[in-house]
Amino acid sequence: MNPSKRYDRIAFVASTSMEAQAALDQLTELYGNADPETADIIVALGGDGLMLKTLHDFMRTGKPIYGMHRGTVGFLMNEFSTLDLHARLAAARETLINPLLMRATDVHGGVHIHHAINEVSLFRQTHQLARLRILIDERERMAELAADGILVATPAGSTAYNLSAQGPILPINAALLALTPISAFRPRRWRGALLPNTAIVAIEVLEGEKRPVAAVADNEEARDVRRVEIISDKSISMRMMFDPGHSLEERILSEQFGY
Repeated sequence: MNPSKRYDRIAFVASTSMEAQAALDQLTELYGNADPETADIIVALGGDGLMLKTLHDFMRTGKPIYGMHRGTVGFLMNEFSTLDLHARLAAARETLINPLLMRATDVHGGVHIHHAINEVSLFRQTHQLARLRILIDERERMAELAADGILVATPAGSTAYNLSAQGPILPINAALLALTPISAFRPRRWRGALLPNTAIVAIEVLEGEKRPVAAVADNEEARDVRRVEIISDKSISMRMMFDPGHSLEERILSEQFGY
């Protein structure tokens, strides 16, 4: 459990939806709106998309981030209320998450480096299947995967696109990454792998000229890639805040039982 802490200076950020903007106006009137650089905590108003953007925007600041649901999907958010916000923030519990770091090299030799909170995905760019070679810690583990693509997901992202691709749900504190194929054709029965979060995942594109592949870190895309390296970046720890009894750990556990 985290010791209670006062968060007097609150910076609010909101999505562009009418619902989120109305919430921003209400909360600003009640609690003010501090500059993010001097704020004690960032409160994000919207859905999971806004939360991901906020985590990216403040990734290196070390500031805690607390979300309230004023959007479409709110898996990463707390319930919205204008009441007793200071008390809610003081009682909130902290979850630390590390992002993925993607280093993608394209056909021209260009290098694209991006962080991902949820997952790094590789996708075929045309109607033809991607042919991919998979290496873990520079040891070949699969000579060829023929599929629409493949992804590496964090525990925080394991209930997002990874789950839609039939990947496993990971407990938030598990020292694991999920390696999940997307519509695998060969080997047809391969369902992916669980990797230690210390692993260096390298994916090489075979026949890239004929079967081009794009790599996406959350929403940052690199096209015509030839090799993609993915690691868990332990140099960055993001502090997500949740109400007691509604932690990310509890939500991920509940998701496994169909709630």
